[in-house]
Amino acid sequence: MENTGNDSEWREKLTPEQYHVCREKGTERAFSGEYFDCKEDGIYHCRCCDAPLFDARTKFDSGTGWPSYYQPLGADAITEHEDMSYGMRRVEVTCSACGSHLGHVFPDGPRPTGLRYCINSASLKLEKRD
Repeated sequence: MENTGNDSEWREKLTPEQYHVCREKGTERAFSGEYFDCKEDGIYHCRCCDAPLFDARTKFDSGTGWPSYYQPLGADAITEHEDMSYGMRRVEVTCSACGSHLGHVFPDGPRPTGLRYCINSASLKLEKRD
């Protein structure tokens, strides 16, 4: 399903929280998501379209309560957008394949990139590595 897909199809496919986060640019509560403290190895995919987004090997504990990664799986996996909501200037990240809201990227991450992709668990699903 693409971003322009039928809204009722998204509502059928996603839980109310996943829909709010992915399709309405919502944010889950800190320390509440399925993956904020997950240490399992694998690839994190888009909850909406299953596109591969982040490798668990780039995940780190940012202390923020959301899954955080220092880089996406590939430069074309995500799209960045300026976000001026809530009186702040931030950079929103979305799935390049379907436009699903993932979270935001901040310039306070670890080496080697110095970036922190702060992502909602509700927008992800982990496919464990064999």
